[in-house]
Amino acid sequence: MQSLLQYLKVKKIYLLCIPIVLFIASFGPVSVRFFEGFIPMEKCILPPGTKLRPENDVDNSLDLWSRTDVQTCTYWRAPVIWDGMFNPEYYDVFYRKQNTSVALTVFAVGKYLDTYLKDFLTSAERYFMVGLRVTYYIFTDDPTKVPQVALAPGREVVTLQVERHRRWQDISMMRMKSIADTIESQVRHRAQYVFCLDVDQVFVGRFGTEALGDSVALMHAFFYRTPKFRYTYDQNPKSEAFMEKGDIYYHAAVFGGTWQNVKRLTESCYKGIMKDKENQVEALWHDESHLNKYFWIHKPTKVLSPEYCWAPEIGYRMDLHFPRLVWAEKHYRALRQ
Repeated sequence: MQSLLQYLKVKKIYLLCIPIVLFIASFGPVSVRFFEGFIPMEKCILPPGTKLRPENDVDNSLDLWSRTDVQTCTYWRAPVIWDGMFNPEYYDVFYRKQNTSVALTVFAVGKYLDTYLKDFLTSAERYFMVGLRVTYYIFTDDPTKVPQVALAPGREVVTLQVERHRRWQDISMMRMKSIADTIESQVRHRAQYVFCLDVDQVFVGRFGTEALGDSVALMHAFFYRTPKFRYTYDQNPKSEAFMEKGDIYYHAAVFGGTWQNVKRLTESCYKGIMKDKENQVEALWHDESHLNKYFWIHKPTKVLSPEYCWAPEIGYRMDLHFPRLVWAEKHYRALRQ
């Protein structure tokens, strides 16, 4: 009788565990990301009223203490831009008075061109730096397929043909050289600022002048509340991208700044990539690993929150009030063949 009761007790525990195991198996990654949303972020340590920049810099208008739920500045006094911190009209008026122009670079090679470019450009015309002069630099292996999109006055598309590499990793890494070369030959003559974006994204809200800065990096949506020991920096000492530690994990899907700073960044990353090739190594996350190494050494002057490149698959986050750019649906297996 006692053995029967013991058997039934074990059986009951087993049966109770089944739905728990099934739940974790089915929803584990999502639920883990949900609970990550409750991990506290570092907070801005500057006292209220502190100016980020000398004199009358536009970023001194930021209200760093309007968002107590997130990190709004770094220890090196770079603002982290979140909804509710800035006055959009104030920023727009400031940069329009400067007659500011912006270059946006994007690579659309192979199937990425057909799948993503039209939605990217159409949504950019609606939300990206509205009211400013913008030149889209489209790097593609087939210029004849670049879609025609209605553009506002003062905005134009420049198409540049590039080689289609066999591996998508090489396309990703070699874009650094293409961007640096184009800044030198074209961009510096017509734009003060440059933003470099991945094409498999769609603008869904204002991505405006508040994002402009000397050197601009993006907090990775998957890591902004993750403990630092889980950051996926390159851990291979043989790679030029090797990092033992870092401040923030940055996403290479969005970066920017003045043309001078973006040129320095892309040249540095390209140099590291080529040095790795000489040593027959490849950084863990390719150009993103080199970008993180660069921003570890050369701190960005402005950091964009995950609002500026959000992944809907992460699920609900209380601190994400206003997504501005979101990942499009990924079809990696088909696109990277």
